[in-house]
Amino acid sequence: MNEALGRSLALLRQEKGMSQRSVAADLGISQALLSHYEKGAREPGLAFVAKACRYYNVSADFLLGLSLSRDGTTILDAETLTDSSNERGNAMQGNVLAILSKKLLVNSVGLLFDFLGQLGSKKAIQAASQYLGAAVYQLFRRFHRASGANEDFFDVPGRYYDAHITQADMTLSECDYVDALEQAVREKKTFPDLSHDTLAAKYPGVYQSLLQIVHTTGERVNSELDLRERFNEEK
Repeated sequence: MNEALGRSLALLRQEKGMSQRSVAADLGISQALLSHYEKGAREPGLAFVAKACRYYNVSADFLLGLSLSRDGTTILDAETLTDSSNERGNAMQGNVLAILSKKLLVNSVGLLFDFLGQLGSKKAIQAASQYLGAAVYQLFRRFHRASGANEDFFDVPGRYYDAHITQADMTLSECDYVDALEQAVREKKTFPDLSHDTLAAKYPGVYQSLLQIVHTTGERVNSELDLRERFNEEK
C-alpha cells in the first residue's frame, strides 16, 4: 500500500480536530476500518479514496502524497518523499503540507551537498552551509519571536537582527559561494554531470524533489515578474 495515503488520512483528520469515530461515521465506514487505513494495514478502494478527497477537499494526488498542492497541480515522487529522510515508521506530527515540504527540502539540500562533495570545493561547501544555516536561523528566530518566547536564547542582539544583519550574512555567504565556484572553474575541477537524463538515472526519486523546487520557484518568480510588468504597463 502507498504509505503516504495512510499518513495523509491521519494528518488530515488531525488537522480537522476530529476523532476517528466521527470521521468514520461521516465516510460511512467503521472506526476499525479507518484505523486500518490510517495505519496502512488495509488498502482502501477507489470509491473510498474519491469520497475522502471530497470530504477533505483535496486532490487524489495530494492524498496519495504525490503533490504538495492540495489541488494536485504539481506532481512529486511519492517514494522519494516517504523514504529519503529516514522517518519511515516513525510517528509523524504536524500537517501534511509541513511534512511533505520538509522531505522535499531534505532531499534537495542533500542532493546539492552531494554535488558539492563531488566537486571537492571545501570553500563552496562551507559557504553553502553558512547560507542555508543563516536562512534557517532567520526563519526560526521569526517563529521564536512570534511565539512570545524569551529572545535571550539568541546571542545576536535584537537591534542588529532587526537591522537585517542575518540577511547581510546570507549575502556575504552567497558571495563566498560564487567565488568558490569560480575558483573551481579556474582550477579546472570536474563538475558532476547535471544533465536531466544522468540525474534522473543516478538519483531516481530524490531528483524529483529538486525538480519540484526548480519548477515551483520558477513559476512563483515569473508570476511576480508578470504582475510587476502588468502594473508598470498600467501606470
